[in-house]
Amino acid sequence: MGFDLTPLRLVWLGLALVGAALGLPPGLPEASGAVAALTLALWSLIETTLRRNWPGLLTLPALALGLGCALPLYLFLRSRRIV
Repeated sequence: MGFDLTPLRLVWLGLALVGAALGLPPGLPEASGAVAALTLALWSLIETTLRRNWPGLLTLPALALGLGCALPLYLFLRSRRIV
């Protein structure tokens, strides 16, 4: 129902898993990485509340693993079909 996997959604999920694997163990982000993480956090919070796509909030804890995990994960969660 809400979990149909289109090719694009499979790409996002694959990139999120690769990002998660490369993010272990978590390191200290550079300044630009911190800005990008903050931007993604704000974007996901705003988009989630506007679209009421509550699984998008899973992006926030995924930021602990880095942008390589959080951004593709958010795109995966955001690209599901809205009924």
